[in-house]
Amino acid sequence: MGSETETVNVEGIPFPAEITVGNPLSLLGTGITDIEIHFLQIKYNAIGVYLHNAGGGDSTTLLGHLGAWKGKTAEELLADAAFWAALVAAPVEKLFRVVVIKEIKGSQYGVQLESSVRDRLAAADLYEDDEEEALEKVADFFQSKYFKPGSVVTFHFPAPASASPGPAAEITFATEGKGDARIAVENGNVAGMIQTWYLGGDSAVSPSTVRSLADRFAALLAVAA
Repeated sequence: MGSETETVNVEGIPFPAEITVGNPLSLLGTGITDIEIHFLQIKYNAIGVYLHNAGGGDSTTLLGHLGAWKGKTAEELLADAAFWAALVAAPVEKLFRVVVIKEIKGSQYGVQLESSVRDRLAAADLYEDDEEEALEKVADFFQSKYFKPGSVVTFHFPAPASASPGPAAEITFATEGKGDARIAVENGNVAGMIQTWYLGGDSAVSPSTVRSLADRFAALLAVAA
């Protein structure tokens, strides 16, 4: 999936500069998830954030939607919760590619995702029975998976204005020697908070990815029409 003509390396893992699912999606941010234990950095996943970045300045395009932040520095974007909320709400196709660096059980990843998304939904007063059920299905999807190094989790979020109605998101898990496993996320609130988990500014799971996105958007918005 996607063009392999140009790649960006993250911790030795190649990420295509462009991937085509529905529309061509550009790699606009990269980073890792990691923790520090006794001064030792343990890296878990490498992350690539792809967005449909078509030209034009109207509100249906990515840069048009974010036009209020034209001229802002990366530091200003990093500190502005409204910018990250607007990025999550941008009516464009998005894809997050998460590649495993350190092997873990899929259940560990699923529990972390479920807990983080549930907390965000509850804080926004959006955690009802439908959200609970949808989130449990996502956690169950990861329960039986094993995250070997090189395994790939893909989160695909179609553009909301897509002509054909479909799921709010699709999650794919691919690992060597096995066919791809997929699950559709029908609940829009859950799909939105999964986006927020990765794109949520200072509350996001990967500060390095958010920093990368802030740097890139500051540059893109500076020259936007």
